[in-house]
Amino acid sequence: MSVFPKQMDTWQETVAVVQQYRDNSLDIDPPLSGIPLNLPSNVSEIPRKFLSAIELDITETPPEHLLEKLASGELSSVAVTQAFLRRAALAQRLTNCLTELLPRRALARAKELDDHLSQHGKPIGPLHGLPVSIKEQITLADHPLNYSYVSWVDNVPRHSAYLIDLLETAGAVIHARTTQPQLIMHLECASNLYGTTVNPFNCSLTSGGSSGGEGALLALKGSALGVGTDIGGSVRSPAANCGVWALRPTTGRVPMLGIDEDYIGQEAIRAVAGPMSTSFEGLRSFMRAVLRGRKPELKEPGLIPLGWRDDEAKSHFWSEEKGWRLKIGVMWDDGVVKPHPPVQRALRELVEALKEIDGVEIRDWEPYHHDQAWSIAASLYFPDGGADEERELRASGEPWLPLSRWIVKDNPFCKELGMHDLWDWTAKREQYRIKYASRWLETATGDDERGVPTGMVDVLLCPAGPGAAPPLENSKYWGYLAQWNVLDYPAAVFPVTTVDKGADKKDQSYRPRNEQDAFNHELYEPERYTDAPVGLQLVGRIYEDEKVLAALDFISSRIQLPLRKAT
Repeated sequence: MSVFPKQMDTWQETVAVVQQYRDNSLDIDPPLSGIPLNLPSNVSEIPRKFLSAIELDITETPPEHLLEKLASGELSSVAVTQAFLRRAALAQRLTNCLTELLPRRALARAKELDDHLSQHGKPIGPLHGLPVSIKEQITLADHPLNYSYVSWVDNVPRHSAYLIDLLETAGAVIHARTTQPQLIMHLECASNLYGTTVNPFNCSLTSGGSSGGEGALLALKGSALGVGTDIGGSVRSPAANCGVWALRPTTGRVPMLGIDEDYIGQEAIRAVAGPMSTSFEGLRSFMRAVLRGRKPELKEPGLIPLGWRDDEAKSHFWSEEKGWRLKIGVMWDDGVVKPHPPVQRALRELVEALKEIDGVEIRDWEPYHHDQAWSIAASLYFPDGGADEERELRASGEPWLPLSRWIVKDNPFCKELGMHDLWDWTAKREQYRIKYASRWLETATGDDERGVPTGMVDVLLCPAGPGAAPPLENSKYWGYLAQWNVLDYPAAVFPVTTVDKGADKKDQSYRPRNEQDAFNHELYEPERYTDAPVGLQLVGRIYEDEKVLAALDFISSRIQLPLRKAT
């Protein structure tokens, strides 16, 4: 049953009602007051002026330490949930990152968990009492699910996504739902329903997309662990832009039942759900909670029955005989669009730090036709030529936003595909995957006694985008992210540095290679990117999600991330 009136004359009236519903959900106790109307460009420090010392301490504690305190009873779930609700409400005021806050639902759940701990003396599961935020796209029973379409506002599902059931069984407290863009196909976060979500470190820049509300909320520590979806970079873009951590798992690892209902049957490039967090351990906690010993493939047969193989991951890099051995391929540039100076510096500084670690081997990685990967992705994202998107927007009369128009109407690859066309593009995808796998195999230095290649590069280190968070309405190069969706490789994003106006000068002598490169080059002026975080990406081969996180764990345990902040 819809929570909104059935008959509204215009899409603008619908938007007003939906935003009022969102604003009413921000009813927290005690209420926030005194927040100025005119905010600075960087709002990241404002929570320190409006939250209590206890609230700051709770919300700035990494999720792994919060979980320890919740499991022991040192902190109550109610107290932790109240703190995150207040900080999330403040984050909404500062960046416009929420579609809905869930105070009643969250506090009722928190009390249940506290009662359980009191009665049984042990936590209910590995995420006991931890507030978790979710992208609006991830179905929550009896709450509106609109996919950022005005025409979908009266859609209220009766059942939650299977992933929500798994998280709550593990003890999570779902406390906030976050924004996503129109079509859920921007590397930014703007819709007619909710407006634009901005970057908390520089409000003229994007928070990223499509899980951009999660990025902004986590950056402001209104959540410690969030869940987004990724079909072209949608958890990694906001993580890189907002200075947090994210994992795009291999397809078939994390349950998608009850998510992505608008794209059921689109199998060519599939979306995945993945964690975003304020810490590395948040990513691992999510994957363990959802997959370790849970056997979700019994309910969702499309999943790969791998479980979560943490115990095996260390063996990829460590042996008693040789100690730690980690071979990292470094892709400095994808050969299509050259990264901005802050990204180049982040890579250089991290590689130099890695070279100082015993057991780490660095090899340069030559990209293989990354422009071809984009032509495959852009052709397969909308095999109906965007007809479904056109229909949903026309149903309410809401206008196309600029980046929606860019990815559908201005996209030369977006065409209605006949059966044989679809087969042809899918075959091109498979051939490209085979060629890229061969490129990885070529890094082997020998074979073992069974003829299995050995000495290959373990993971790739590369940019997470062609720059730091772009100015609003300018996220038009997906290559550094969508590349790995085409290959279905797991990829983690992590914070490395911030833009340094002194160190990151624009190369005035650079001559762009192509139109996309020229557009990206012209975007960069150091002052425009003031305070912007810079993230990088670690990529592994298909189904080696655990290996990617093990490698990132190895790196982050030896190098303090981010490396430094601009002065």
